Amino acid sequence: MSRIQGRFEALAEDKRKALIPYITAGDPHPSLTVPLMRALVEAGSDILELGVPFSDPMADGPVIQRSGERALKHGVGLKDVLGMVKQFRGDDHATPLVLMGYANPIEAMGTRAFVEAAQRAGVDGVIVVDYPPEECAEFAELAKARDIDPIFLLAPTSTDKRIHDVARCGSGYLYYVSLRGVTGAAHLDLSELAARIPKIRAATRLPIGVGFGIRDAESARRVAETADAVVIGSGLIQEIEAGAPADAVARVKSFLRPIRQALDRMATGEQTSPHRP
Repeated sequence: MSRIQGRFEALAEDKRKALIPYITAGDPHPSLTVPLMRALVEAGSDILELGVPFSDPMADGPVIQRSGERALKHGVGLKDVLGMVKQFRGDDHATPLVLMGYANPIEAMGTRAFVEAAQRAGVDGVIVVDYPPEECAEFAELAKARDIDPIFLLAPTSTDKRIHDVARCGSGYLYYVSLRGVTGAAHLDLSELAARIPKIRAATRLPIGVGFGIRDAESARRVAETADAVVIGSGLIQEIEAGAPADAVARVKSFLRPIRQALDRMATGEQTSPHRP
């Protein structure tokens, strides 16, 4: 059983929803990435998504683009990111960790070499934004053979065929992009989300994580009424860039803790006021 599957099964037993934060490796400085990862866990995160900086991030909005640019200025590449994962694994063998990025750095390293290096470092899953399932069956099989879950994106515009393709090739969880647009957009349509998630559930037994547009405890709670996990990226990175690098660890903890508390109140049946996350 993968760490990701094990974590979701444990959460389901407790009737809890997964909190999955995203940060970009190397932002605001490479020396802070591992401390930030540890802070995310301390604040109640269940799974971590670590972004691999890339020069042409087609799905990322301006906030995450800026984080990637800051990381690239420090020269952070895929090998550096794997090194950060290995360092994190030095004292955390339990938290599932997913790399999220684009195909070009993986292709440059070589898919087999990447998968082997990712396994050695302690990666549990990988999201490659521009690897559609119908074009990367070989990569998905390579990853699964190394106990790495290939995780795919679904969107409001995904066809029935795409949903079934993703359900067949993916593992770990499915990542539903909750809006039409790039990361950080604000027009989260909860009614559309409530209509789409049951359709996806009919095609797969995998947990469903929802990201893009979740910014605070209230939006996270409302998304978690339908989804198994909430993914938060742009709001978290805005917290990092709004203060001095020395304050980044404290800021991410302060940002995430109310969201964790709101999700946990759902498990106990306690109502969450929009004025008291």
